[in-house]
Amino acid sequence: MPEPENRRPLASRQTGWAQGTATWLAGTRITPNQISQLAMLAALLAGLCFWAAGSASGIGRVLALLAGAGFCQIRLLCNLFDGMVAVEAGRGSPDGGFWNEFPDRVSDALILVGLGLGLGEPTLGWAAAGFAFLTAYVRELGVNLGQGADFSGPMAKQHRMAVVTAGAVLSVLEPLWGGHGGVLRVALWVVALGGALTVLRRATRLVLKLRSGS
Repeated sequence: MPEPENRRPLASRQTGWAQGTATWLAGTRITPNQISQLAMLAALLAGLCFWAAGSASGIGRVLALLAGAGFCQIRLLCNLFDGMVAVEAGRGSPDGGFWNEFPDRVSDALILVGLGLGLGEPTLGWAAAGFAFLTAYVRELGVNLGQGADFSGPMAKQHRMAVVTAGAVLSVLEPLWGGHGGVLRVALWVVALGGALTVLRRATRLVLKLRSGS
């Protein structure tokens, strides 16, 4: 089946495990929209874990951080399989476009704000979430203006989740040097500043396309 226009390019779609899992899901009663909704639940649990990790210590903190990282990856898996079941398996629905986009914005907010709350820096969490929203806005603006979707980074969705996941896992090791939250704070700053740069890059590319008439 030809790749739909304005769909995020993902090499993982071509892997055997992803195609096998998508085929299995397509044979169940689970709908693509339900998979998208499950992504929000995973994001909620990730955000709660990161929030809880801020006031936890010892093994409790380790478990909260690892669980948060795991739920971030589950969120990404849901984002992968909802599209595969909808497109490759032909089980899309009229409201699929809404469920393809809306849960992503909710998920970004839940994870990044939860991380900010856990660090005692809710403003930084909201800033990271705000720039995440803007990256998606500029992408969709490009589509609406007839210029196609721009999925460029450096801080697109998969990059944000990679930074947060890596930060959570590395933060488990912080007690070795007497730290507590420094790694995650750096990770959240990277997401926020990287998001701002991504907005600027996408906006610039869009304006140049419009000016060139391409």
